[in-house]
Parts: sequence; structure tokens; C-alpha cells
Amino acid sequence: MPTPETITLALWATNLGRPLNGLDAWAARVDARMAEAAAAGARMLVMPEYACEQWLSFRPDGLTTDREIPWLADLAPEALDRLRPLPAKHGIGLMAGTMPWTVDGGQRNRAWLLLPDGRVIHQDKLCLTPGEKHPKAWTLTTGDSVQIVEWEGLTIAIVICLDVEMPALSSLLAPHRPDLLLVPSMTERRSGYSRVFSCAKARAVELMCAVAVTGVVGQTPGTTWNPTNVSGNAVYLPCEPSLGYSGVHAETPPLEGHWGEGAILVARDIPVGAIRALRDNGPEVWPGAWTADHVRVSAPQ
Repeated sequence: MPTPETITLALWATNLGRPLNGLDAWAARVDARMAEAAAAGARMLVMPEYACEQWLSFRPDGLTTDREIPWLADLAPEALDRLRPLPAKHGIGLMAGTMPWTVDGGQRNRAWLLLPDGRVIHQDKLCLTPGEKHPKAWTLTTGDSVQIVEWEGLTIAIVICLDVEMPALSSLLAPHRPDLLLVPSMTERRSGYSRVFSCAKARAVELMCAVAVTGVVGQTPGTTWNPTNVSGNAVYLPCEPSLGYSGVHAETPPLEGHWGEGAILVARDIPVGAIRALRDNGPEVWPGAWTADHVRVSAPQ
């Protein structure tokens, strides 16, 4: 399939502060946001990392912090089943954020991409934060591979939060010539938001692609581990004259909370075709999928 000239995405900075009474309520909220996204012309709704933490608002009494991740992982297969029909129903893709998922007796932080053609694709987080590997709290295990997805003429990769801060991962992605990176995130403070969103913008320059990043906001009622979340939405482009110089296609400001469901950004007409053309022939200074194989680092003298 030829690369489309543009694609429109909807990004949802999910507000964790909206309580739920069960998975039916959660799936209904996702369903409603997908309907809004489809009505706005979006081809995909992108949700943040740990959007599933909303489930802790109906956690059982007495659930300790060290049991939160296993409990969320126990719910995750049922939650995924409830989402499976939605892409076909609305005719758009869904990047459903991340959920803890049990693998070999431990839990991984796993993102799910559901497509209207029936495909369900996962991506595990590769580099965990200190809060995700605390021996007395949230203890997860790392993933070990990157999935490359071809959809509607686009080459897509999912890079979860801290992973986007790792240039080594970017160098592994570069030979695959991605058109779009999806970056679901959770950041407790404005400093974390700045790291993730700034590095997402850097990846757009480094890989000559579009990068869509979104994060959760607010605090889940009943959570014991994430008292604050600060984030927003953004789509970044390479900083090229023909793309508007700044590298910012669309963004919403960072928020610590939200009165409603969370800010939605409809990023219209992301110029993926123009970016691919520049990547093939004509960027201002981009050196291509550059490697440092010919560079030697000298020991201190």
C-alpha cells in the first residue's frame, strides 16, 4: 500500500482522577473517545501508558501496593477482550495505552495496538523506571524486542515512555525507516514530562519521522503509588523548513489534572508523505540512518 500523504491522529491525555465502578465503565469511556476521534476524522486514537491505573478506583479493600501490579495484570486479558471489537466498530485504530501483563510468572508493562483489520499487536517496555522495579511496590520485568508494524502504508513503532529517552533504541529503529512513533507515557512531575516530550521531539529529528506522544494526568482515587501525574499531548516532526521549522505539528500544554476525561488533541494532516520524501531525498542536513561504526572513542589521556 502506498504511503498516505497525511494522517490524522487523536491523542487522549487520560485523566486518572475520574473514578470507575468496573471494566464496563472503562471500556465505555474508551468506546466514547473512539467515537469522538472517528467523528473528527482521526485514523487512530492513542492512549497513554498506564491508562489502566483507573482500574484502581475499584480496587478491592486491603490491596497493598506490592499487589497492585499483579491485580491489574489479572484484569488485563478481560479488559483487552472488551476493546477488541472497537476498532472494527469505529473503523479506526486504537493504541490502548499500556497494561501490566503476566509473562513467565512476572509482569511486563505492555502496550496494545488494535487495528480495524483484526490485528492485535503488543509492545513491552524495555527500560523500567525506579518506580517500576521497586522491591516493595510496583515490580515489573523488562521486554526484550521491538515490534515493527505496517499499517495503511505506514511503518509504525511503539516506544514506551522512558524508552524514548534511549538513543541506543533509536539506532536500532533507524534501519527500519519508521514513519510514525507512538509514545505512551506516565510522568509524575513536570521534569519527567519535559524529559519524555523533549526526547520525543529529538527522535523526530533523529529518525526523520513523526512522533506522537501522550501521557496520563491526575491521580487515581485509591492509588498508593502515583500521587501526581503531569502530562499532555504532542505530535512532533523533523525540524525542516518545508515542515514549518519548529518541529511542532500540534500540542496541548502540560496539566497536573483535568476536570473531565482528559485533554484530547486531534492532530490533523500529519505530513507523513512529505516526511518520507524528505528522508529519501532533500532534507536540510539529516545524514540518514547514521551509524558510528567508523568512529573510535579514545581512552582518557
